[in-house]
Amino acid sequence: MLPISQYKTILFDCDGVVLNSNFLKIEAYRLTALEFGASEEDAMKLVNHHIEYTGISRNIKFSYFLEKILNKTVDDISMNHLLNQLNYEVERLLENCEIAEGLEALREKTKDSNWMIVSGGDQEEIIRLFTRKNLLKYFDVGIFGSPDSKEDIVTRELKKSTGQKPALFIGDSKYDYQVAKKNNLDFIFLSDWTNFFEWKSFCAENKIEIYQKLDDLNH
Repeated sequence: MLPISQYKTILFDCDGVVLNSNFLKIEAYRLTALEFGASEEDAMKLVNHHIEYTGISRNIKFSYFLEKILNKTVDDISMNHLLNQLNYEVERLLENCEIAEGLEALREKTKDSNWMIVSGGDQEEIIRLFTRKNLLKYFDVGIFGSPDSKEDIVTRELKKSTGQKPALFIGDSKYDYQVAKKNNLDFIFLSDWTNFFEWKSFCAENKIEIYQKLDDLNH
């Protein structure tokens, strides 16, 4: 790992890194499934699938929910209903969500780096939320999320002049690490807000550098 100020590009996951939002999103998925008419048991199956595949696009999760959990056809009406309801629940629950401390100090420390958000969350939803929370100013390259996958976003953005290496991905999930490794990025795991319950053994096995929270990178 390089000193953080030497990275030309820094990619941040959103949930569990910039926002303490993982467990709020879990609740949003549960409420969305119930509103759709699912039983509590089937709603929890969706929740567990969401946790297992943290960082994967919600479009893929809802296709699984309809097809594999509810044994229904995946159609545009159902998908749009679920996506709109989740969007409503997420924006409602995340309105007063905790923001990572130390963002401004880290931005100053890495003032020559390009910053971007790479999230499994809905891109427009994050942009609206970050606008209200005055966070857009930190991420000069942009806010990127679903329906594009993290893999596609990272591959695309690294080809641009704003995605030069050396580059660092800061995340809190197994999928974040896999995307970073696939693209030969350095990776830091943040543990305080993760919903990846096996993170300790996974990070030890893969020799991943761990910090508790974003502000720790300032010290």
